[in-house]
Amino acid sequence: QVQLVESGGGLVQSGGSLRLSCAASGFIFGAYDMAWYRQAPGKQRELVATITSGRLTIYADSVKARFTISRNNAKNTVYLQMTTLKPEDTAVYYCKLGPPTRGNYWGQGTQVTVSS
Repeated sequence: QVQLVESGGGLVQSGGSLRLSCAASGFIFGAYDMAWYRQAPGKQRELVATITSGRLTIYADSVKARFTISRNNAKNTVYLQMTTLKPEDTAVYYCKLGPPTRGNYWGQGTQVTVSS
């Protein structure tokens, strides 16, 4: 079965960096798009970044030039490198399996807290 396990969250000061990882299993990782979402308290879950199976990347305007999504198909892992973090980046970050799946597969989330 599909499993997505995020790690790498934590507490960091404003301006700092973190790298999130999402280890995937249960499917042919290299054939699927992957995405990172986040949900801040009291807000809707929002798309942060997507990487296609062909390694095309798309970012939310709020994170462009600060965050980088990448993937290592040999390790079945997708990453989110976050730099110049701001307090408004505080959220639970989720990994999601993208197309061509028709299912709705999410990781359990990892908390990122940015202190001012």
